[in-house]
Amino acid sequence: MEHVKNIYCIGRNYRLHAAELGNDVPTKPMIFDKPTHALAMANGEAIELPSSRGELHYEAELVIHIARPYEAGVTLDEMIDKIALGIDFTLRDVQSELKKAGHPWLLAKGFKNSAILTSFHPFLGIDALHQTDFSLLKNGEQVQRGNLRDVIFDLEMIIAYISEHLGLDQGDIIYTGTPAGVGPVTDGDVLTLKWGEETWGQFTAKMK
Repeated sequence: MEHVKNIYCIGRNYRLHAAELGNDVPTKPMIFDKPTHALAMANGEAIELPSSRGELHYEAELVIHIARPYEAGVTLDEMIDKIALGIDFTLRDVQSELKKAGHPWLLAKGFKNSAILTSFHPFLGIDALHQTDFSLLKNGEQVQRGNLRDVIFDLEMIIAYISEHLGLDQGDIIYTGTPAGVGPVTDGDVLTLKWGEETWGQFTAKMK
């Protein structure tokens, strides 16, 4: 398991995803976090997920790994040393109830195995990210496809904002938001995370 300090996530960072859930498009980054025990590697094995707390949704995302503490003026190439793909699993029914009550999302977002992560790959610069789509396949069919070009808040803004309000250091990771197409997961579903045509991770959902 990759050593990770903090897991930060960006909510509603793609307009079409905000629209599909009936949410307003944010005017500044929406940040939430997950505990480190939420991490699970997409290494071909089955991953246990909750089946008794309402509908569970996948949200595929590009994940960046922070290489050093943030300082004003630092470049993306200095801040990011590697990238991965991930899934921010969300208990959608639980989240809806929490939102109605005005409560934090932790119970819907931070449960065990809710932060899926592939192995990391070198960060080759922002242009390389813009040239390649990432996608999620469920049982061999593409259900999500996205590109960092389409985010509302770019990596520079996300990094500066998190650093200012929460702090950033080497070993932190950031889930940068999910494109449209989120949907439910059921027992036995095979989920595959792809970077372009390359498969970076795969696993089977084991609902318990």
